[in-house]
Amino acid sequence: MTDTLRPRGRTGSPLPPAVRPQDGADGGHSSPAPAATAPAADAPEQGAKPAKGRDAFFDNAKYLAIVLVAMGHTWEPMKGQSRTVDALYVIVYGFHMPAFIIISGYFSRNFDMRPDRLKRLVTGVVVPYILFETAYSLYDRYVGGNSDQTISLLDPWYLTWFLVALFIWRLTAPLWRLVRWPVPLALGLAALACVSPEIGNDLDLQRVLQFLPFFVLGLVMKPEHFQMVRRRSVRVLSVPVVAAALVVGYWAAPRMNDSWFYHRDAAQELGAPWWAGVVMTLALFGCSLLLTASFFAWVPGRHHWFTALGAGTLYGYLLHGFVIRASRQWNWLDHGWVQSPAGEVFVTVLAAALITVLCTKPVQRMFRFAMEPKMEWAFKQDAAERARERAKAGA
Repeated sequence: MTDTLRPRGRTGSPLPPAVRPQDGADGGHSSPAPAATAPAADAPEQGAKPAKGRDAFFDNAKYLAIVLVAMGHTWEPMKGQSRTVDALYVIVYGFHMPAFIIISGYFSRNFDMRPDRLKRLVTGVVVPYILFETAYSLYDRYVGGNSDQTISLLDPWYLTWFLVALFIWRLTAPLWRLVRWPVPLALGLAALACVSPEIGNDLDLQRVLQFLPFFVLGLVMKPEHFQMVRRRSVRVLSVPVVAAALVVGYWAAPRMNDSWFYHRDAAQELGAPWWAGVVMTLALFGCSLLLTASFFAWVPGRHHWFTALGAGTLYGYLLHGFVIRASRQWNWLDHGWVQSPAGEVFVTVLAAALITVLCTKPVQRMFRFAMEPKMEWAFKQDAAERARERAKAGA
């Protein structure tokens, strides 16, 4: 998402039984087992070759969600010019990251401290974070003209906050599987963060903690939960839910501080009393779940032309930010015709087309060195992994 980000067929088609998913920044999923990584991730999944029989639902969901991310970033400069755009912006920001994060948590259920999984976490999350945090900082300094911009791996800038969050969430996944009431506990931590402005900007911990309940919810979800939200009855019920959201969003857009949806500030920093942080944490969590369930209800479960793009959403997520920053730097969206209804539609379609191209296989091949480096030279091969490889070779 911009500085704000600083930073899924037929109804009822059954999901395959859950088995151990592939590990990586994104998780990976095959048809006996679905998957996902870091915004994405497990949210936006990385671009490894899709396993045979990948579950189309999750790839479709990730692709559609990343399209909404790009649209939201495109709408941001147009806020205040069109109340309709303001309303759509608030609604999209209410669920697109929660949807990504829930998928990330779902495919982190089997994450543990096994060496090969830790290795994939480093190559699929840590290394891309270091490279893109550096690239974005240099871009802002030398192209954006911000001479004060420095490279600080402790203070994520722009889109890279999600990689930090995913790294921390993944490492804590085994702990959340141990506690008795993981989601209420995560909600409590989120509410506590929302009333603690002293947390500061290090590692964007406000976002890490305030978005944490969605990741933990994904951790405790099972395949039948996704089957449930894809029933025809839920799809029908989602229509009035979305209609009501549009009405409320249209009413609230000029009255509400949309920074609440970014989850990066404490209540006091938004000019609200501390208790409002607790209320808004719970209220936004409930609203986001309703909208996310409505979104999942309408995600296709069959293969479509865009299904394969779901494996490249991390590429689209991290790369489209350079175009968004350029549009701000050179004021591409400040022309009068862009502010017209036709201009707004055109720019929205353009954003969807851009993110689609950035998720394609040629782009993945071009940037795989940064997103999915092998780095065999950096790691020792443990005995268990060597045994698995020998067994695979002998099969």
